[in-house]
Amino acid sequence: DAIPSADQIRITTSLKSQRGSVWTKTKSIFEHWEVEVTFRVTGRGRIGADGLAIWFTEEQGLDGPVFGAADKWNGVGIFFDSFDNDGKKNNPGVIVVGNNGQLLYDHQNDGSTQALASCQRDFRNKPYPVRVKITYYQKTLTVLINNGFTPDKEDYEFCAKVEDMVLPSQGYFGISAATGGLADDHDVLSFLTFQLTEPGKEVPTPDAEIPQKDKEKYQEEFEHFQQELDKKKEEFQKEHPDVQGQPDDVFETVSDRELRQIFEGQNRIHLEIKQLNRQLDMILDEQRRYVSAVTDEIAKRGAGVPGQQGQVSQQEIETVVKTQEEVIRQVNEIRNSMADTLRLITGAQHPGSAAGVYETTQHFNDIKEHLHVVKRDIEHLVQRNMPSSEKSKCPDLPPFPSCLSTMHFFIFVAVQTVLFIGYIMYR
Repeated sequence: DAIPSADQIRITTSLKSQRGSVWTKTKSIFEHWEVEVTFRVTGRGRIGADGLAIWFTEEQGLDGPVFGAADKWNGVGIFFDSFDNDGKKNNPGVIVVGNNGQLLYDHQNDGSTQALASCQRDFRNKPYPVRVKITYYQKTLTVLINNGFTPDKEDYEFCAKVEDMVLPSQGYFGISAATGGLADDHDVLSFLTFQLTEPGKEVPTPDAEIPQKDKEKYQEEFEHFQQELDKKKEEFQKEHPDVQGQPDDVFETVSDRELRQIFEGQNRIHLEIKQLNRQLDMILDEQRRYVSAVTDEIAKRGAGVPGQQGQVSQQEIETVVKTQEEVIRQVNEIRNSMADTLRLITGAQHPGSAAGVYETTQHFNDIKEHLHVVKRDIEHLVQRNMPSSEKSKCPDLPPFPSCLSTMHFFIFVAVQTVLFIGYIMYR
């Protein structure tokens, strides 16, 4: 049921019981790869169905019951599930499901029994197209998503990560969608595939991968497009002779330049906080993995070591678990503070008075004090629970990004605040 057009492909229309899919014609031979997909899911109702899926499989899954593609695939599917089949109110969501060619997809439970990783994201009826970046590098699959609230193409948020994942060395890329009793329009605007190469290895030349016949065809299409573009330019110049010879840049006043600089500074602050929030999400995901591993170790030791010795070991491990839970709580508080700051920064991009600037600055100072308290608490917890030779050792937290120091960040915020207050007083 897919309908191609010049600028997009409508995988399914907003009609009941539709299925559609698009697949590559030849297998990909990339050992490590990355795909960037841009799509829209739009519908009139508050609830949509069924959803959209991005595939990397050993064989083409042309038609089937799993979001418009075949079941029992060998590879991985990233599902954007719109409808809540199991009634747990966790949709729309993004689910990563792997298959070895033998499993049937558990559609009634929204794949929760088979999900390798998932996150809850609303991707329906967004003002801008939703962007997804899927990376498979050194047996680790990472999913980042741009939720469609901003035109910034690089404004991605962390969604899910699966480690030690073995995929077929060669496979087909595809994208599919389906509707049920409810229906949405599922439109795909772009599907870009990139090969990732390890540092130190030679990158294969693109000319060696494209046949000469195809290169000639592409060159002919490019020349035809260039001629059409030149022709349209000439027609435009004939219809608008007054535009010729005028500079492209419009004169910018001093106040406009100051306002533009303030907005650019606020936008940079916005992007830095988004990056910090993404790193905190990844840290929290790692901490959850550590707590899950330690809990499994508690169950194993409790079942295999009876008597007093087992009790002592279990108490030690419980202490470590409590420490990890405390760290997770502190990271959650940091993330909530970053979310509040991000909301204030978004509001500050449309200022009305100097009061909003004062509140934003005060909030940054509160965050700085809060970060110092969290750092001191974490150091206290680490010193209090120093692992001995008999205790289980937990991995350290991943390092924070060092591209921007805290001191430079707050100096930048202070300078922006002074500029903004000066501009308000000037006006």
